Amino acid sequence: MSTRTGWTTTPVTAELLRGALDLEHTGRGALPHRLPPRARRRIPVGGLALAEAQPAGVRLAFRTRATTVELDVIATKRVHPGLPPLPDGVYELLVNGRLAGAARAPHGDVLTIDMTAGTAVTRPGPMATLRFAGLGGDDKDVEIWLPYDESTLLVALRTDAPVRVPPPHGRKVWLHHGSSISQGSNAATPTGTWPAVAAAAGEVELVNMGFGGNALLDPFTARAMRDTPADLISVKIGINVVNTDLMRRRAFDPAVHGFLDTLREGHPSTPLLVVSPIHCALHERTPGPSAVDVGAMREGRLRFTAAGDPAEVAAGKLTLRVIREELARIVRERADDDPNLHHLDGLALYGEADEADLPLPDDLHPDAAAHRLIGERFARAAFGAGGPFVTGSG
Repeated sequence: MSTRTGWTTTPVTAELLRGALDLEHTGRGALPHRLPPRARRRIPVGGLALAEAQPAGVRLAFRTRATTVELDVIATKRVHPGLPPLPDGVYELLVNGRLAGAARAPHGDVLTIDMTAGTAVTRPGPMATLRFAGLGGDDKDVEIWLPYDESTLLVALRTDAPVRVPPPHGRKVWLHHGSSISQGSNAATPTGTWPAVAAAAGEVELVNMGFGGNALLDPFTARAMRDTPADLISVKIGINVVNTDLMRRRAFDPAVHGFLDTLREGHPSTPLLVVSPIHCALHERTPGPSAVDVGAMREGRLRFTAAGDPAEVAAGKLTLRVIREELARIVRERADDDPNLHHLDGLALYGEADEADLPLPDDLHPDAAAHRLIGERFARAAFGAGGPFVTGSG
């Protein structure tokens, strides 16, 4: 559709999106989702509905000769009373795979989450226009990566030259599921989350199903992954099971088997990598749940503590060390009948020795530098020589 002279407005459709499993058209704009409608109808009360609508790894992708691109968005800004304001989410524009611009939406809807009262209230806000200029008039592939931590309504895409759907990229699709660390928590930018770093190094197309607080072996998540086309699959399991204190060992092992069984229903021979938790001193020997450090909150800082009792491990409570042992054993036993099933110890991505140089700022999530380190190490382990995701695997 034509707008001002020489400009074109292109409807935001699913054909222009990568990394999303659904696009919901609302009265205010198009909302990308990382779970399909059927799975969303199974979501219990809690944070998963918020997390799956935060577009981690989702990007607009198109081909154009445009020198200037404008994107109207309504971003959801989260506010936590008692804590400093969160930084605005970053939108990154890539040209032919290289960073060519970044922008932030300074305003939008406001979601106030009171972590002590357990309440969440949303106040509608205004639209923001992101502008990327000076892109050169050659024909090029453009991607706009959306923030990993801000739900974003896509209102309008405008360019000073026509836009078309890009041709098939020919790259393998990597489907990954994990916790807030996989979603990107505490990374600086959407392309700086560890899965995005690893995907760039491995030259694959990322579908990021990292859900903050919700890597909990939910059957509906497994079914969504089962039904999603993918050439490579990984699941990072552990930290959310511990810090929600959701399961005991008796329930954990069958839940892992059930999750993997469901994945294999749709992907019987796809390379499948099970990744255990990275180092987190809070829960190495102490079970969950995690709790907000009230003292730090009073000082305006967000930190977490472990509220479990190490003595309860003998009765079946889970720690990260227990989960690593269980996952290694489960994969080892299943691999006898499944040669495309693999295991990666999370301590190889971020271990105890790394904590001294790159401590977890809130005692739970890695910072931007640690995300890059984890992504680079994952790429070497998975996509490097002899890795389960190298070209020709599966």
